[in-house]
Amino acid sequence: MLGKFVKVRVTSPMYSYNKRFGFKYQLNYGIMEGCKARKNTVQFAYIMGINHPVRNFDGRVIAVVRRHGGKGVVWVVAPKSTRYIVNDIKEAIRFAEGNIGYNIECLYESSCGAVIFREENGERKYLLIRNRRSAHWGFPKGHIEPGETKEETAIREVLEETGINIEIISGFVKSSEYSIQGKIEKSVSIFLARTNQSDYKLQEEEIEECGWFTYEKALKVLNYENDKYILTEAEHFINENSIQGV
Repeated sequence: MLGKFVKVRVTSPMYSYNKRFGFKYQLNYGIMEGCKARKNTVQFAYIMGINHPVRNFDGRVIAVVRRHGGKGVVWVVAPKSTRYIVNDIKEAIRFAEGNIGYNIECLYESSCGAVIFREENGERKYLLIRNRRSAHWGFPKGHIEPGETKEETAIREVLEETGINIEIISGFVKSSEYSIQGKIEKSVSIFLARTNQSDYKLQEEEIEECGWFTYEKALKVLNYENDKYILTEAEHFINENSIQGV
């Protein structure tokens, strides 16, 4: 269902009042036409990205909210031109779902990480990690938490995954966009950072392996071409701007 284009017939317009549960709708809410579950039950949806009451809406399914305790699911639909991640959706549906436990599966994911380097005896080395869920080497990164800037996310994720404190260097950020299993659209922002720490402490439930590599070795270890491109751009940026280690 994620990514599918649907039509929603609005049954509870934005700003209308729900007498049963005692709240005012902050989003348009209605029934997805032509979409029924196995037991032929009606499928309800919140509409994000529209800031006024509407009667009908055509948009893309961007998330499913699965309520705990067998209390069913509700979908989230938005205009094709918009992009909302889990944090955005949680905030938007808080008025109605705030007191109900739920999980969200979202079409869009946004993560932040860093290309990290340090100087050792005049030689520059880069930090790479290998995630337990993948055999591939890459940069430490993770999902944005509510209230964080992208830079704050990168700093926190690096510390959580490797135990290393970093300093973000301004003026460098690269984006990577790709699809996970053909259904989740992921966007990653990679910053440049430096550290004076050589030892690391891995987040064992997430990270399988970690290591420091020279630029040439790191290029060989990285699996994805876009990661190799980002590393190359980082190396050029450091050299062109005469950036020193900590």
